[in-house]
Amino acid sequence: MAHEADRRGSAPDGTTAGTGDEAPSGARPLWRQRDFGVFWTAQTLSVLGDSFALIALPLLVLEATGSLARMGLLTAVGGAASVVAAVFAGVVVDRVDRRRLLIACDLVRLALYGLIPLVWLSGPRIWLLYTVLPLCEAVGMLFAVGYVTVVRALVGTARLTEANGRLNATAATAGVLGPLCAGLVAAWSGPAAAVGVNAASFGVSALCLFFVRLGPRTADERAGARTGLWRDLRVGVAFLRGHPVLRSLTALLFVFSFLTLGLNDLVIYHLKHDLGHDDGTVGTVMAAGALGTGTGALLVARIRRRLGFGATWTGAVAVCGLAFAGLGWARDVPVVAALSAAFLACVGIAGTCSLSLRQEVTPEHLLGRVTSAFWTLQYAAAPIGAAVLTWAAEERGTTPVALAAGATCVLLAGAALFTPIRGSGRPQSR
Repeated sequence: MAHEADRRGSAPDGTTAGTGDEAPSGARPLWRQRDFGVFWTAQTLSVLGDSFALIALPLLVLEATGSLARMGLLTAVGGAASVVAAVFAGVVVDRVDRRRLLIACDLVRLALYGLIPLVWLSGPRIWLLYTVLPLCEAVGMLFAVGYVTVVRALVGTARLTEANGRLNATAATAGVLGPLCAGLVAAWSGPAAAVGVNAASFGVSALCLFFVRLGPRTADERAGARTGLWRDLRVGVAFLRGHPVLRSLTALLFVFSFLTLGLNDLVIYHLKHDLGHDDGTVGTVMAAGALGTGTGALLVARIRRRLGFGATWTGAVAVCGLAFAGLGWARDVPVVAALSAAFLACVGIAGTCSLSLRQEVTPEHLLGRVTSAFWTLQYAAAPIGAAVLTWAAEERGTTPVALAAGATCVLLAGAALFTPIRGSGRPQSR
């Protein structure tokens, strides 16, 4: 059945039936599959800790410097390290044991993030953030590419959208609690303590992953992953170029990522500097955003079945743009929270659709390389965008910058209507 699903989902335009939106009849519920359940738990706990760093690291910079541009620079440096790592991540993932790689990535991040609260005991050291974050982002990219390949290995092609939606939904639930707790911890004990919680979460995730079992790769898959480094790097790009929908997605997401990577910094600065609220309020707003992510993750499989891939992805990007444009105008915390939730819900919907389609149409032995090529190209300019966005907001104010970036996102959705994305994955008549 798995091989049959692979063939059905491999049409170059992504329009065939059986593209992973329906579970095979008689299949066990995902929550009853032991290895997926353990993996699911590990990622939920890891995201709970990551939610602390999402708030704590920008707050550490803002607390020490008061500068939005410095916050954006930290985001840009971390993003640049992630892009560089993405170039080689797929080659590494397709060549090594994936479970061991994920465990090693978690342990490295446990050690690196754990340094921050220890060093901060003797006072702020901004230079440490600019050292630790790029390293952690590079390791995190290796983990993220490996994560994509592991999900398909655990559940098969036919249930990818369901599995990704469930992973994102429970991660978002953890993301609701994380920011709330992080805001309280940051208000009571300082942002450095919140980073310590994040470090500990990677240790728990590594322990859980130790108990996940993955089937061995076939001889053909192992041989296909060892064709030479530079050829491996070109393989992922060539696959994207040859697939009409993935080619269009890569180009549009290149611009979308440029515009939106610095959004988190902008929202934190808007709440603390423009509106004068404390760390607890920042945590509450971020929790509302995570709730939006969870809502989108729960709805994405149903929406995609009803509307098809193209309409779902395009509509989600358009709503992202409208929400982003409104953030700079919002002066009430509930409005900021609602717009953040709408933005992240639609990012989750679009991202899950994009991820699932890529998993569905890519051969198993190429999945790591195609994923890393996709993310490398998607985020290639994002670090520059984060630096430019935050610098412009500090110089000109958050309102005009958010409006310009949001309007451009809406234009991207409009541009998608003139690409193969528009007709991809249309719902089939029954």
